[in-house]
Amino acid sequence: MRLLLLLSVLAIAACGTPSPEFSGVAPVRVKLGASVFDIRVAGRRAEAIRLNQRPAMRLASVGVPAVLAIERVSGCRVDRLRGDQAMMWATLDCGAGAPVPRQRETYLECDAFELDARGGELICYPF
Repeated sequence: MRLLLLLSVLAIAACGTPSPEFSGVAPVRVKLGASVFDIRVAGRRAEAIRLNQRPAMRLASVGVPAVLAIERVSGCRVDRLRGDQAMMWATLDCGAGAPVPRQRETYLECDAFELDARGGELICYPF
């Protein structure tokens, strides 16, 4: 019973986890129709992890939205896509050179303290 619980926890923890090549690369979340992907780009390679619960039995059923999402984030054409219905890797054709990958937008939540005519303090937190 403990083994089953441990395997279940490990399986859930693996969802959305990047492969070692892309660890440390911030994902960009893209929604195309019913498909939701986390896209990571490193040089001329990209990784797409499908996050939605929509049933997909083969790569062919989610390949087109994955390619569109990767091309949107990377700014490059997908030369080759491999993987399965949950995790895909692409080789990118960027022409003369790989562009700088699009970064996640940062949103700040700010609180103002002791505001008066002389000023005050503003503290902001990313979320």
